Amino acid sequence: MLPMSRSRLRAVLGLILGGVFALRGVPVPGADHPLLVFAAASLSDVLEQVDAAYTRGSGVDVRASYAASSLLAKQIEAGAGADVFISADEEWMDYLQQRSDVRAATRRDLLGNALVLIAPRNSPVHLAIQPGVALSAALGDGRLAMADPDTVPAGRYGAAALRSLGLWDGVSARIARAENVRAALAYVARGETPLGVVYRTDAQSEPRVSVVGVFPGYTHPPIHYPVALTARAGPTAGRYLDFLRSATARAFFRRAGFEILP
Repeated sequence: MLPMSRSRLRAVLGLILGGVFALRGVPVPGADHPLLVFAAASLSDVLEQVDAAYTRGSGVDVRASYAASSLLAKQIEAGAGADVFISADEEWMDYLQQRSDVRAATRRDLLGNALVLIAPRNSPVHLAIQPGVALSAALGDGRLAMADPDTVPAGRYGAAALRSLGLWDGVSARIARAENVRAALAYVARGETPLGVVYRTDAQSEPRVSVVGVFPGYTHPPIHYPVALTARAGPTAGRYLDFLRSATARAFFRRAGFEILP
């Protein structure tokens, strides 16, 4: 038998390795692979629906990781293999853009939200959120649940609103700091705290709480959710980004209470 040329040998080896990878479930280089989306915790319910719709239409599996935007941004900076990042504020997207960890040309503001005060469903509390409102008295002996105001977007928005209203000094020592906004929501839903500050969409998703006050938009920076491809995004990730702005995805976002940004 005549010896194989090097080029023919490489081709045969490629076919063999491709078959082995396929049998073991390992992606063959260049083949479609599941998209990995890092998204703010407040998007967890609605994005599951959006991703399922995308998979039905495209055949591409989407896997999502939800946490505080601050934590996700740090993971992406450290080399996590996410394809898409959806932040709950501009600052953490800016953080990654300044480090070239996201593709600036793909960045868009996707959604908007509002900030609300919540209580357990049967609470008698109702407050008109304005300067001087008796928030501390409404807390009684309890604490105010919030995402960590030092790092997490929902906590930052909440702290800004409370400072704007002159309420921060009266409650800052009584904050129940949560790792993300969904954890703050859970504190109130379980009755562990009498009040909490979360996004409108979080309150809408949890039947065990009720909205007892709405923070005016002028009290905090606009709540925007920017989205972008990461520097490590796969070649098909752009299609997913387009889908997030499609009529199908927008319908899901609207039903969940999000504002669609132009």
